[in-house]
Amino acid sequence: MPMIRVEMFEGRTVEQKRACAKALTKAFVESCGGTPEAIQIVFTDVEKHDWAFGGRLGSDPKE
Repeated sequence: MPMIRVEMFEGRTVEQKRACAKALTKAFVESCGGTPEAIQIVFTDVEKHDWAFGGRLGSDPKE
């Protein structure tokens, strides 16, 4: 079974995650085949201070 993992900053609503799951499932089935029932998606909410990019934490103010 295909597994899609989505890591993003916390704050999305259940409705947003539901819409994302639907869109990702549709895109995967259209591009890679399979059935929607076989697709698994895991959402991981990450606090901004636990994610860094470009040497800065996501919670750091923009310069």
